Amino acid sequence: MSHDDHDHDHHDHDHDGDHDHHDHGSHLSEMQLRVRALETVLTEKGYVDPAVLDQIVEHFETKVGPHIGARVVARAWTDPAFKAALLADATLAINEAGDFGRTGDHLIAVENTDSQHHMVVCTLCSCYPWDVLGLPPVWYKSAPYRSRVVIEPRGVLADFGVTLPPSTNIRVWDSTAETRYLVLPRRPEGTDGWTEEQLAALVTRNSMIGTGLASPSDGGAP
Repeated sequence: MSHDDHDHDHHDHDHDGDHDHHDHGSHLSEMQLRVRALETVLTEKGYVDPAVLDQIVEHFETKVGPHIGARVVARAWTDPAFKAALLADATLAINEAGDFGRTGDHLIAVENTDSQHHMVVCTLCSCYPWDVLGLPPVWYKSAPYRSRVVIEPRGVLADFGVTLPPSTNIRVWDSTAETRYLVLPRRPEGTDGWTEEQLAALVTRNSMIGTGLASPSDGGAP
């Protein structure tokens, strides 16, 4: 579902989009402390095996994550056939590629262009393409981001240090439990001849959510 620069539908919002980071003065945030407390209680009652829990967390921190999405984007930048397949059916394209792992989500890829910029949110909770982007950032799940990005996406982009030309239309896609979105950012200029690995280093997690841009300043030069 998307919301256009002033078109609104349940899956996407098109607009011209706050994120908050809270430091509670300790190494752990209030939410982290609550999670730790809950984990302790569940472990003591025998509902959770700490070793299994650690394996799950390690899996999402190391084996899946934004590096997979970055490789997908880099492949799309260098392989027109893969890009076409990705935009037609992202889930199928990623699964058939064979070297990105598998995604069980119904994933839709949306392409940024000179005239169109896409952003992703989950207004109801925190639905997110874990299989290709890993764990969602804290701000993605925050109420300020979820509510404001639909209303004033340009303001949210400014908070992330991104300013787009007034002529660029902004569409905000609202993820659901059934459908997740991956933004295909614009390929930075001056990267002709770069390898897939070099290009992947330019692709940030935020650029695949739409709150950032892929840029040589964000990655390594060849």
